[in-house]
Amino acid sequence: MSALTLLSVRPYGGGEPVDVVVRDGLIETIAPTGAVPAAGEVVDLDGRFVGPGLWDAHVHFTQWVISSRRVDVGGTNGPDEVVDAVRRALRAGAPRTDGVLVGYGYRDGLWTTPTSLRALDEAFADDPVVLVSGDLHAGWMNSRGAERLGLRPDDSGVVAEFEWIAALQRFQQAASIPVEAYGEVAEAAARRGIVGIVDYENVPNFREWPERVAAGVRSLRVDASVWPDRLEEALAAGLRTGDDLDADGLVTMGRLKVVSDGSLNTRTAWCWDPYPGADPHAEHGCGVQSVPVEELRRLLVRAGEGGILPAVHAIGDRANTEVIEVFEELGMPGIIEHAQLVRDADFARFRRAGLVASVQPEHAMDDRDIADLHWAGRTGRAFAFGSLHRSGAELRLGSDAPVAPLDPWHAIAAATARSRGDRDAWHPEQRLPLDVALAASSRTTLAVGQPADLVVVDADPSSCDRDALRSMPVAATLLGGRFTHRAV
Repeated sequence: MSALTLLSVRPYGGGEPVDVVVRDGLIETIAPTGAVPAAGEVVDLDGRFVGPGLWDAHVHFTQWVISSRRVDVGGTNGPDEVVDAVRRALRAGAPRTDGVLVGYGYRDGLWTTPTSLRALDEAFADDPVVLVSGDLHAGWMNSRGAERLGLRPDDSGVVAEFEWIAALQRFQQAASIPVEAYGEVAEAAARRGIVGIVDYENVPNFREWPERVAAGVRSLRVDASVWPDRLEEALAAGLRTGDDLDADGLVTMGRLKVVSDGSLNTRTAWCWDPYPGADPHAEHGCGVQSVPVEELRRLLVRAGEGGILPAVHAIGDRANTEVIEVFEELGMPGIIEHAQLVRDADFARFRRAGLVASVQPEHAMDDRDIADLHWAGRTGRAFAFGSLHRSGAELRLGSDAPVAPLDPWHAIAAATARSRGDRDAWHPEQRLPLDVALAASSRTTLAVGQPADLVVVDADPSSCDRDALRSMPVAATLLGGRFTHRAV
């Protein structure tokens, strides 16, 4: 029987130091320091603070792994700045993916000059260039890049939503990503106190993650989702949500991920009101309904029959209304991913329908100006974490990495402060209490009998301001009583 004793740690909120004895991956004892005999390896943590290990409830892990191989075009303010960034990357010999220079991070929601096919064609006549939007929902490319992806953009050079997501997935399959790259990123996550992720990458996660664990990627627990195009394969294999997919129990079968609408930055989130300047009667004036309600209902019923639970992406307020109604009609609990804009009347329906709101607080910081423009007059109910909490809805926090960094302390700081940098809090009434944000970022508690998935930090979160939370020093992370990160 393996044992470990953590000497002299303090739970969040202060109090006298305690010793935590771990045996066979579970917390066996929590007692005042020196009150019980130590067992196994003894690690003196010198009064540092301990809490439940952190989870990121929404990650695109492969996208996060390869983001470092893409040209950074984030923070650009128009096509000219993007072109300059790509030119510098080409001169510096930036790596390519299957011969294509791929950039990531442009956000054109506030640009005064729109994207165009011509701008990239004139600048890069001989080089295939594909730029992934910061929200992953669109790609801006030149003609040679479009040819490589098998796409036909209009004069904007942009392809969005289903056609784009499918093409990007096909393209990524041509890239060879060594398993060591996954391991390095998983270890980096552990250094920030992360013990688990929910991976919503559009790949056969239920096959790929057990293979990675077998190859030595053992720093994280993973809920491995499935998308509709692989649902029948998962059902035929008899997989059910919560099933262990590897011998060590690190990978479990996750949920069916269905994308019901688009995104705010791409102006495709499905809303009740039109986007500024859009024809309310035009096909996409209010955004995009990616999956018809009838098909969403069919998918949820089909998955539910086989024991696979649903998680549905809904960003716009109409998408949230429609998705909630489907859940209510089926009497099926589930998760709504993002819930970025919600009608006032719909907040309480989350709790009544047994729905979890899986939200990404850093998005509110990134998108506040875009929301003020494109959702003008409605931002009191945008990224409304406080309203969801007060309604009684269960919350889970995540990053949507690479859309935001894979760092739960960023999410916790954004959720509790609603500000970043030198800016005032945006709709401060939508802040979350710290204890709620911490609970929404973990799956266990610091209690006897719980899994020893723990994070040890140098400062008490309850005494930290916004910036100290964001940069929280992590001294150690334990997964089932095993150190995945140790700096003490």
